[in-house]
Amino acid sequence: MDSKIQRRIEEAVRRILESSDMDEMTESKIRALASKDLDLDLSKSPYKALVRKVVESFLQKRSEDQLQEEAEDASADQLQEEAEDASAAKEKEYDDDGDLIVCWLSSKRKVTIQDFRGKTLVSIREFYRKDGKDLPTAKGISLTEEQWSVFKNNVPAIEKAIKNMQSQIM
Repeated sequence: MDSKIQRRIEEAVRRILESSDMDEMTESKIRALASKDLDLDLSKSPYKALVRKVVESFLQKRSEDQLQEEAEDASADQLQEEAEDASAAKEKEYDDDGDLIVCWLSSKRKVTIQDFRGKTLVSIREFYRKDGKDLPTAKGISLTEEQWSVFKNNVPAIEKAIKNMQSQIM
C-alpha cells in the first residue's frame, strides 16, 4: 500500500473517530464514512486491516487517557495493575484480513472476531497455510453476537452433558 494513501486513510479515520459518538459508531460505519470521504473502497483486505488497526489504536489511546486520569486518584498498587492491563491489551494478534485472533485452538484452528457486512461475528474455523498466509477452509462456524450469547449461556449444560457421557463410558 502506498504510504501517502495509508496516511490519508489514517487521518480520515482518526478525524471520524474524534468527532463521533463512540456508543453509536461501528467499525463498518467508520469504513463507510472514510470510503465516502476518500472516494476509496476501504472494505478490501489491506484497507480493512489498516482501518481496524487505526480504530484499535485510537480506542487504546483513549482507554490509556482515561486510565491516566483515574490513576491520579488511585493508589500506587492500583496504578501498577492498570498499566499491566493496558500493556496486555496492546499485544493483540490480528490475521491478514485484520480480524482479531482471540486464541488458537490448535495449530490449524483458531477463534477470531470479525466484522462481516456490518455484523460482528465469532468465527471458529480451520485454516491451511499457502504462500505464507493462513487461509480459511469450509470447516468451521461463524456465530452472530446473539448466537454466541446463546451458546455461551449454554456452556454449563454442555459441560454437564460431557461429564454425564464420560461417566457412562467408564
